[in-house]
Amino acid sequence: MSDKPRHFATRTLHAGDPHCAADNAIVPPIVTASSFTKRSLDEHPDYAYSRVRNPTRDAYESCVAALEEGAGAVACASGVNATATVLELLPKDAHVIVMRGVYGGTFRLMEDYRAHTSGLTTSYIDLNDLQAVAAAIRPNTRLIWIESPTNPLLQLVDIRALCDLARARGVLTCIDNTFCSPWNQQPIRLGVDLVMHSASKYIGGHSDLIGGLVVAADDTLLARLRKISMAVGAIQGPFDCYLALRGLKTLDVRLERQCANALKVAQFLEAHPQVEQVFYPGLPSHPQHALCQRQMRAGGAVVALRVKGGRAGAEQVVQRLSIFVLADSLGGVESMINHAWTMSHNSLSPEQKQQMGIGENLLRLSVGVEDARDLIDDLDQALAAVDVQPA
Repeated sequence: MSDKPRHFATRTLHAGDPHCAADNAIVPPIVTASSFTKRSLDEHPDYAYSRVRNPTRDAYESCVAALEEGAGAVACASGVNATATVLELLPKDAHVIVMRGVYGGTFRLMEDYRAHTSGLTTSYIDLNDLQAVAAAIRPNTRLIWIESPTNPLLQLVDIRALCDLARARGVLTCIDNTFCSPWNQQPIRLGVDLVMHSASKYIGGHSDLIGGLVVAADDTLLARLRKISMAVGAIQGPFDCYLALRGLKTLDVRLERQCANALKVAQFLEAHPQVEQVFYPGLPSHPQHALCQRQMRAGGAVVALRVKGGRAGAEQVVQRLSIFVLADSLGGVESMINHAWTMSHNSLSPEQKQQMGIGENLLRLSVGVEDARDLIDDLDQALAAVDVQPA
């Protein structure tokens, strides 16, 4: 019988454990040693220096790789560093095609830094327009950067169709899978070469760590990523790896509850008179609902909405909420609310935000594991306070 657990929920609990067994501990220990002893000059042990390999990090990386069904993973200091690690795979003056509406931190890294330090050029297009993607590919195009769903408007990309095109043209693909986690979307099964996560979100799940991950679909890419990680050295520390691995053990039950809650919240908001528009792929009204059903297990745990009353209306809602907390992140067990204009996309110019469809009345909800009835009551009383002035 194979020693690899077959089902996802079992893998979240047991993948990675054998790599770090010590004294029959049921939980892999936190190994904080920076260096490991050698018995002779000719010995080459698995562990010599923790920047290169660490037992706690190995256990964590093994678990995530098993959940994503990849060849292996590299744990990074943050989600942005995970993105930067992927970009290190590219030669100088490379061209990257990027999903339009990409996360503001990814946009900032590519435009404000890599464009000046390595000559990176980018094209931002709707990756569902395969003709536009094909037309955008240049001789120096080395990567297509996918974000699905996007932050914060929850647009999806047909991952399989895009990857088929990219592979035929010899272009690497990488997806930011943060909003879904391996529970909700398995991009390597759909043909993606690299999967990136901000582990601070659903991977960790408890708003208590900063970290990032890159999962490689094959051994060749994994070896390149590990060389970059060793050279650059922006690895995730053992304590944060331990926290993330502990969080992964409840990923299945957390996401099942959070996605079920999010669907109920989205259905409530869609019928509310103070809400202009709801963005949630799990709703039949979402233009890509059929695609969501094909490539995602559920609609996700993030819901975005436009509130009537402009920025003033959005601010009134935020101030009246008592369960949803105003915070910059997402993916924790507690429910959060984010104002993209002033928070997640604050570094972009007003023109850039408007081009992405981000207005001042847009709010993003990260739905937690609380009772959905309490979340709906909280939103209902907050929306009731919105004072919409007649035109």
